[in-house]
Amino acid sequence: MHELTELIKNDMKPALGVTEPGAIAFAVSTARSYLKGDVKKILLKLNSGMYKNAYTCGIPGSSHVGNLYAAALGAVAGVPEKGLESLADVTEADNEAAEKMVAAGMVEAQMTEITSRIFIEASVETESGEAVVTIRDSHTNIVRIAVNGEVVFSGEEKRGNEAVEKPLIHSYTLEQIYEYSSTVDVEEIRFIMDAFQMNYELFEEGLENPRTTYARYLLKKNGGEIFSEDEQKTASLLCNAAIEARVIGLDKPAMSITGSGAHGIIATLPLYAVAKVKGLPDEKLLRATALSYLVCMYIKEYSGKLSAFCGCGIAAGTGMACGLVYLKDGTVDMMAKTINNMASSLTGMICDGGNKGCTMKGVVAVDAAFQSVDFAMQGIFIDNVHGINGMTPEETMHNMGLIASPGMVETEGVIVGIMREK
Repeated sequence: MHELTELIKNDMKPALGVTEPGAIAFAVSTARSYLKGDVKKILLKLNSGMYKNAYTCGIPGSSHVGNLYAAALGAVAGVPEKGLESLADVTEADNEAAEKMVAAGMVEAQMTEITSRIFIEASVETESGEAVVTIRDSHTNIVRIAVNGEVVFSGEEKRGNEAVEKPLIHSYTLEQIYEYSSTVDVEEIRFIMDAFQMNYELFEEGLENPRTTYARYLLKKNGGEIFSEDEQKTASLLCNAAIEARVIGLDKPAMSITGSGAHGIIATLPLYAVAKVKGLPDEKLLRATALSYLVCMYIKEYSGKLSAFCGCGIAAGTGMACGLVYLKDGTVDMMAKTINNMASSLTGMICDGGNKGCTMKGVVAVDAAFQSVDFAMQGIFIDNVHGINGMTPEETMHNMGLIASPGMVETEGVIVGIMREK
């Protein structure tokens, strides 16, 4: 198996609801599993991105939102073996128990630092003692578990203060990523079909559930059809109905990429829409999506997993745009021009947490991608000498990431401050 295939396969993971509440519930439920007796106290320590993204985010199986309820539900109903889907079995009784815990002041969430590096420390105290679970760098990467002060598990931190090893994806150029996507044995990437199936089922949930609003209007804008002759409106409908369903906490998982379900949705469903409208074969769709995933990963490795800029729109949107060029039989040079157009338009879009606003950002990302591709395939693009564009597509993607980290660290603090003031 090609190392890029392994990279994609290892990164694709189902996630129920927005990833950050799922990760919080996973951490708390893991700590809870080491203890007996009733829960007395839960203390969360979170980096700024984790704190912000879950702050007003919907939780699957619940009408509640946010860090405190994600933690409380993790304690009363979380199943740690299910990872980011740990809240798959929440009942009304669980919601009532969580409400009582939060109302009694038994759950506290603290922001530790402004950083794009994922950090969760979940401390759970019961009548039998205390367990502390620490997660670093990815949403389910447990690096330490301590029970009553004794370390019972010690894992690997993927990054540290020392020099960080160059990510695998940065060993490749855009042309090499294109070459891989075009020539890899299609059976080797057939597993990507699972992402289309899972994300499309989430889209259907968004379309049918009475809690959504954008989904129904996007359907109306598409002539009342799921698949119309309009590629862009169909792509926006599929993509953003699924995002809306996800951020309000509907009970269907998304297939995440780079630790984010919304990234996974944007990187796949617009391509799926175009392929279905144009009647393209599955092989072409799979190859375009592999390319989309890898370009998204390329940018995200520079920007960090959680930051002040909207990686869904910028990183996944740019990946998806390159996938669109592939579906339209475009060249690598056209993809490079598309990246320039995306970098010169979307870069700087803020992330103000996982919430319904993600739907609107998805709408903007899809529109920008289709416009960027159309212009680029006509030879119209923002030249390398302008703005943050580099002399190569690799430099441009690097610069896009730098805008997030370290570029928008202060912005992150301002965003969290505004949210707390409300």
